[in-house]
Amino acid sequence: MRFELFVAARYLRAKRRQAVIGVITWISITGVAVGVASLIIALAITNGTRRELQNQLLSSTADVDLMRTMNDGIRNWRALTERLRHLPHVVADAPGLYEPVLISRGALSGGAMLKGIIPGEERTVSNILLHLQSGSGAPLSRPTNPQDEAGEATPPLIIGVDLADSIGAKVGDTVLVTSPQGNLTPWGVEPKYQRFQVVGIFHSGFYQYDSSFGFVRLADAQALFSEPDLVSEIAFRVDDLYHADKVADEIETAAGPGFTTKNWMEENQELFRALKLEQVVTFIVIGLIVCVAALNILIALTMMVMEKTKDIAVLMSMGVQPGQIRRIFLLQGMLIGVIGTAIGLVLGYTISLLGQHYRFIHLSADVYSLDYLPFAPRILHGVIVTAMSLGVSLLATVYPSSSAAKVLPAEALRYE
Repeated sequence: MRFELFVAARYLRAKRRQAVIGVITWISITGVAVGVASLIIALAITNGTRRELQNQLLSSTADVDLMRTMNDGIRNWRALTERLRHLPHVVADAPGLYEPVLISRGALSGGAMLKGIIPGEERTVSNILLHLQSGSGAPLSRPTNPQDEAGEATPPLIIGVDLADSIGAKVGDTVLVTSPQGNLTPWGVEPKYQRFQVVGIFHSGFYQYDSSFGFVRLADAQALFSEPDLVSEIAFRVDDLYHADKVADEIETAAGPGFTTKNWMEENQELFRALKLEQVVTFIVIGLIVCVAALNILIALTMMVMEKTKDIAVLMSMGVQPGQIRRIFLLQGMLIGVIGTAIGLVLGYTISLLGQHYRFIHLSADVYSLDYLPFAPRILHGVIVTAMSLGVSLLATVYPSSSAAKVLPAEALRYE
């Protein structure tokens, strides 16, 4: 062990005449540890929230959606889909017809966005139908028959778990779906009604979908909305999520005039921007804990220099250079920072990994869009936090170490 490091470690371990310096030293170590652990946990939470929201959004929605500029629906959708599915980077496509409806069961009712789909194609661009909590999606795959159109059979419907809870529906129940797209009468527009049987209840984990989405066969939706052979949009899955904007431009160009596209990054741009800003603000605010701990290091080392003035004078009279004295106290401050940082890293990553595995903190999904607090610790965050913690600790040692190096042996030992 080098001389400077040996003396620095000895000063940390030795019993002192002034116990308050030891207390401040341990407070400094604790402060650094708490600050580092808090930063690791906070960054793991913000990263986990961003990742979880992104995964749930991408599993519930398509990467790119194509629609008419005037939002009047796509009528030649079969030929258009066949032409666009051969574009580079497009791996899947699915038509869909959206309309807002009112779903009611007895005295309970709730607003929903009803989507008419072709199940086999919808599953290639969205995973939402794969998250059925109860029931089965098989009835949606059965073709519409004349009995359905005549109203002699009840068409199938799949709804979200929160929507099902709000209207008191379960698998096998019959619900009434009311569409505002009705028939024009002398007394105004008469809403159109259709009874559907709940054949499945999905749970995506994303409250906006679980509370307000329903899926029916495309033909049933077209009949309910009186829009034969019409779709609202065509959804696409691409081979690279982070190039969805470029692929969207290619799809829009290939579709021709009168069409526009939107991709998942545009739809959720504000959300992810807010999450990124939250991460930066969290880092700055909690980083102040480490700065406070650094002030404790400054105080502890300054008091140490005052206590060890005679020891420093003796060492310098024996030939120890001022640079070596400076390094002793620099290393002592760094030891405090290293010990506190190591404890904080272990504590922070342990809590984060336990939270990631056991999901022991539950949230209200209707408020936070997630039903649990996600943790996603990253090694890069540990590197950044470690560099910041050690850097701040090193800065706190500059003044006391410089003061120690300026001690004059003759002055310090004059009255001894």
